[in-house]
Amino acid sequence: MMANRKFGIAAAVLLLAALPASAAEMAVLNNGRSLRVERHEPREANTRLYLSGDPGNYVDVPTADILKFEEIDVPAVPVIAPEPAPADTLDALVSAASSRNRIDPDLIYSVIRAESGFNANAVSPKGAQGLMQLMPETAASLGVQDALNPADNVEGGTRYLRDLLDFYHDDLLKTLAAYNAGPERVEQYKGVPPYRETRAYVTRIVTDFNRKKIAQRGGQADRPASHPSNVPSKAATTDKTNGSRPAGDAPSARTKPLGSMPDYVD
Repeated sequence: MMANRKFGIAAAVLLLAALPASAAEMAVLNNGRSLRVERHEPREANTRLYLSGDPGNYVDVPTADILKFEEIDVPAVPVIAPEPAPADTLDALVSAASSRNRIDPDLIYSVIRAESGFNANAVSPKGAQGLMQLMPETAASLGVQDALNPADNVEGGTRYLRDLLDFYHDDLLKTLAAYNAGPERVEQYKGVPPYRETRAYVTRIVTDFNRKKIAQRGGQADRPASHPSNVPSKAATTDKTNGSRPAGDAPSARTKPLGSMPDYVD
């Protein structure tokens, strides 16, 4: 156990040593003080000392007060990109939520792509969280305890889609608009609100969804990496005996591509 720990520490040290170093400077002043700077720039009687990579973060010091500059090496801080939810795990989560809530899994994937880009740790400026970007109050009403937990988030977001589909009688156009802008706005405008963001959101999801269905017809289905076009009047729901189908349409193995969204909402 101790040997493993020592090996882990040694590996970490080697990793840090392998990181590229970024050059910085130490400005040594005549009064004996030193100041770490990213770079310096002579300006007539003064020298501009840049304290960080931000070009607006600097101080001007009389050049006569500076004794010398010493170059120092600073290890670069590794940039850790947000980790998307593992594809195999996400497949299982979406499949389970799809079965429980009778919603086409491709529709769930399209919503996830539009909401978070498959980033399970995504948090919007307004506070929406996780793969399906649940607002705290919405998550609480759905019984979601941890909106950043992929399993809880996908189940909660899919259940919310199911609730909206039931409320709007499987009208996907209104459902997606309500998911984005809120049911009160859909009620106010009797359909998709005339907000550029909401209309683009609805179109993006339906475009992604349609593209998947067209690809599946050609034997080129790709999940979760594709997108659709246009907008529907009826939702993609799942019939346990007949597979996925748009509500009100004849059953088929997978939901058919949806129609276009009108330019204006009645």
